[in-house]
Amino acid sequence: MAAAPRRDFLKTAVTGAVLGPASLLLPDRESAAEATAANSLPDYKRGEMLRTSGKLTHTEGWLQESSRMVPISGKSQVLVCGGGPAGIAAALAAARAGAETRLIESAGCLGGVWTAGMLTKILDAGNKTGLMRELLVAFAERGSSVARDTAGTVYDPEVAKLVLEELCVEAGIRIQLHTLVTGAITDEQNRLRAVITESKSGRQAWVAERFIDCTGDGDLAAQAGCQFDVGTGSNCVCQPMSLMALLTGPDPADIVEYLRETSPEAKPRFLKLMRDAGIDPSYRAPTLRHLHGGIYSIMTNHEYGVSAFDAAAITEATIRARREIHEITRGLRKLGGPWSELSVVATAEQIGVREGRRIKGRYTVTRDDVVSGLRHEQAVCRAKFGFDVHSLELEDGNPGVVREYRALGAKPYDIPYPSLVAADVDGLLMAGRCISGDFLAHSSYRVTGNAVPMGEAAGLAAATSIQQNILPHELLWKNPVS
Repeated sequence: MAAAPRRDFLKTAVTGAVLGPASLLLPDRESAAEATAANSLPDYKRGEMLRTSGKLTHTEGWLQESSRMVPISGKSQVLVCGGGPAGIAAALAAARAGAETRLIESAGCLGGVWTAGMLTKILDAGNKTGLMRELLVAFAERGSSVARDTAGTVYDPEVAKLVLEELCVEAGIRIQLHTLVTGAITDEQNRLRAVITESKSGRQAWVAERFIDCTGDGDLAAQAGCQFDVGTGSNCVCQPMSLMALLTGPDPADIVEYLRETSPEAKPRFLKLMRDAGIDPSYRAPTLRHLHGGIYSIMTNHEYGVSAFDAAAITEATIRARREIHEITRGLRKLGGPWSELSVVATAEQIGVREGRRIKGRYTVTRDDVVSGLRHEQAVCRAKFGFDVHSLELEDGNPGVVREYRALGAKPYDIPYPSLVAADVDGLLMAGRCISGDFLAHSSYRVTGNAVPMGEAAGLAAATSIQQNILPHELLWKNPVS
């Protein structure tokens, strides 16, 4: 796996130089006066001023945008980028530890893959304490009999949205949805000082004392100039993406043998049912889960060879995946009987991405750590999930090393705190699947039952480092393993 070089150009994309937030973002008196005047104008006049304020030149297929002032829209002690399972936990932990905390999320809801991605199943969560346990209890208590029977690990995405919002609001976290991280600013000491975002509000800057990258794909760390790995092999091949969907129609009692939580042979039976009906799903282990009433979730799609950083490719994958889900639904409906009223309720807003960047940290979790059952004095949690590499191609597309390490087997292992600490940029922590690890170890720790305790540790570490007036890499983590 080849490490990507330092993305220095990313740090300078906003201004052309690496500057501290004050020198970059704070306007001088004349600029401030112009901005105040512009904001006091009627909307139509202000629009005319804004249209003439950004001059563009272009050459050989590139546009060069002239420098412009970026307003500082918020300051906080801890800024968490990404509101998925890791980000929720990071923000809650930091806020409950007394830090003024802000959470920025690109989707229109909190929860990430749990909600916008309709995952509906939390893996490797049963042995966890802390926030993971708290969330499971809430999902079970607020959910259906299925949620209660599975101790909250099978949940309703709409219940999850509400629970997560309520917890964050109660903790005093400042939430901003519909906002995409597009840049980062470091100072001369290579310490992260500000994040740049884009939204309906335009380009904005957010200043904080500590930052936590919970974007899944390591977007913030990459923008800040951190080194990272992607996928496996010289071509950086990643695991396929999957689009989840919600279905309705059958009575659960009539299709019980195909439901994942009620039958150990559900997946092969469901695949055989499909193939007997002339359906050839792109995922060879299709999964059907009963959530509540007549509502089910389904995962029956793989999108191979799609880069997590190519918006056009992700768009095409999403369109293909949605078409496949509807084709499979129509094919199953033709079987008649319990399937005769099968229909799609909703497809996920966000396609499920298994792999993005793995950011270089101060410790790298390896496949040998998983096989040997690593014990580490600064463990943030203990993972118990095995090597879960979805086939890199449609038919048996995994390299031999995957089969080799699957045969060796995984033992419960510790995820060390230093793997959550960026190696190249100070003041930056990571949590979730973008932490520092190799391709095979990532296939184990990437599941969301591990993302939550990672986020909880990162949030607590951020708040504690502020209280102790030290940087995150100087903190000696002593939290008991969950």
